Amino acid sequence: MPYPNVVEQAAIAYLQSPQAIRDRAEILFDLGCRGELAYFEVDLAQLPATAEFVLTVIRSAYPDLAVPFHSRWRHFEVDGTSRLTQFAGEFADWSPLETARTQFDLAITSVLLDAGAGDRWRYVEPGTGIQFSRSEGLAIASFHSFREGLFSSDSQSPWRADATGLIKLNEAMLAAHFQVEADNPLVGLSGRVALLQQLGHALRANPVYFGDELPRPGHLVDYLLGQAIAGKLSAPKILQAVLQGMGSIWPGRQAIAETNLGDVWYHPQLPDAGLGAQLVPFHKLSQWLTYSLLEPLQTLGLTITDLDQLTGLAEYRNGGLCIDTELLRPKAPELLTQIHLPGSPIIVEWRALTISLLDRIALVIRQTLNLTPEAFPLVKVLQGGTWSAGRQLAKQRRQGLPPLQIDSDGTIF
Repeated sequence: MPYPNVVEQAAIAYLQSPQAIRDRAEILFDLGCRGELAYFEVDLAQLPATAEFVLTVIRSAYPDLAVPFHSRWRHFEVDGTSRLTQFAGEFADWSPLETARTQFDLAITSVLLDAGAGDRWRYVEPGTGIQFSRSEGLAIASFHSFREGLFSSDSQSPWRADATGLIKLNEAMLAAHFQVEADNPLVGLSGRVALLQQLGHALRANPVYFGDELPRPGHLVDYLLGQAIAGKLSAPKILQAVLQGMGSIWPGRQAIAETNLGDVWYHPQLPDAGLGAQLVPFHKLSQWLTYSLLEPLQTLGLTITDLDQLTGLAEYRNGGLCIDTELLRPKAPELLTQIHLPGSPIIVEWRALTISLLDRIALVIRQTLNLTPEAFPLVKVLQGGTWSAGRQLAKQRRQGLPPLQIDSDGTIF
């Protein structure tokens, strides 16, 4: 593979930054506010009511406003029971560092399995018999799969993910652990398997992030500890490590100098001002993963800084909230009844507008509460929050379905 030249390196680095996500989203947002986009109109008159609704949802779930981070760990705590208590016995004699590595192993594999499950798939939890679906179902299924050693190459060390274990994963193995049958289909099963297999290859290819002797996701902890300065670690540095260490796992979409850019998409209304100028980055799963790595790092004593440099998550709960509250209005009603590919301009437009609107919803909520971004960062607004509010409206209006239907491959939403 040719090594990128200076211009290409700069374009790649920029598109891997959270600043690029906001910059490109804001260009499309300005067009939307002027009514110049092809598919959506923006109605900021609905912003106060939307923020008020989200704040009501936050106060209902967190009356004391002690909102945790929006992360994968919340999905392990559903139904009033934290599955993480099952770690306690396993980790009793482990060092804090090894515990954090194992938490990374779990979080990374679970997040990469988190793309939308579809509306038909269900998971019945072993031992409790409780039935789960969607994100919680994927989380609980991935948790028990992890416990059972699905991602480990060593049966004597099941609570682990490593390169060999991930590469040997196949569709039949994942289907069995996730209870997939003809009458219980999981959207994007093959895409999820390919993503984890590619993760295994990425672990081997990037020893600086994942170690030499036993490459595993958890060794990213060691790398990030080395990046901290005086016990502080910037959140964008964590995202950068995720994108650089795992960038090769994503299906081939947009690329510069044969470097896979991941969750980055073309939009024709962006000005063609140079290499990559018409590309919109989102890095939804990578940012979701970054948010999910913060808590294990905090348990090691690190202070995470610059949280609000990361963005909201451009996915169908947050995006659905914006449509259902009429912050966004489709210019053609039939767009809500059609199925769209992830790379179609309407979906790119929807996701970009969602990013900008999440920032504005967070701003209004903080002003209402008289709190600073440091006291109530975006990651808490998402958790409290916009994701929950979007899900609530979707359940009321469409039995949980998003307002726009997407032909997902199991690697984005």
